[in-house]
Amino acid sequence: MSDADGNQNDAELSSPGERALQAKYGKATHALAFYKHQVIDHLNDTMRGFVARMEMVFLATAGAGGECHASFRAGHAGFVKALDAHTLIYPEYRGNGVLSSLGNISENPHVALMFVDFSGDQIGLHVNGRARILENDELLEFLKQHPAAETVFKDAVLSDIMNSDGGHLERWVMVSVTRAFVHCSKHIPPMARLDHEIQWGTKTEPHAHGGDYFTVAHPEKP
Repeated sequence: MSDADGNQNDAELSSPGERALQAKYGKATHALAFYKHQVIDHLNDTMRGFVARMEMVFLATAGAGGECHASFRAGHAGFVKALDAHTLIYPEYRGNGVLSSLGNISENPHVALMFVDFSGDQIGLHVNGRARILENDELLEFLKQHPAAETVFKDAVLSDIMNSDGGHLERWVMVSVTRAFVHCSKHIPPMARLDHEIQWGTKTEPHAHGGDYFTVAHPEKP
């Protein structure tokens, strides 16, 4: 159960393995303090503002059998929307042909998101939750009843995509937040943000956009 500030007890926030290793390696007191002071079951206003600035997010999923997949999603600043303290949505654009993350979500809704600000405050935000896949019409129906609908409809980039090329934005993922907490800045490297043109590559340059960067489809000849 959560307390009045949204803090959950440590049993809800950690696995038995986590707690066993905390005890084994003398980290239990530190971990309990972290759970108490840094972990909440929702996104507070500061976290929501942080998400609104982010242009990418790392995504972790696992299928029903435990096979994991790590990926990331990227877009314009604020492409991930915090509709309220307990709900995030993000778009799935055309080009995701393998559907590894979505396949895992269809089997197991537990997801972990990690937002990292490399070029500003050098801080990270972990968000855990349960995800579900929404088709475009399902999201529009959901937004009819949600007070934060305008955060989607007044986003100029998303609005342009939805109105001018509906096929480019294929579907959405909605995450019901169960846990949110900071990732400290100690080892986050500072990086500068650079604008760049996307190089799609050609048949003669299969490595240009990363499609065969590791020469799997086109092995190098000895």
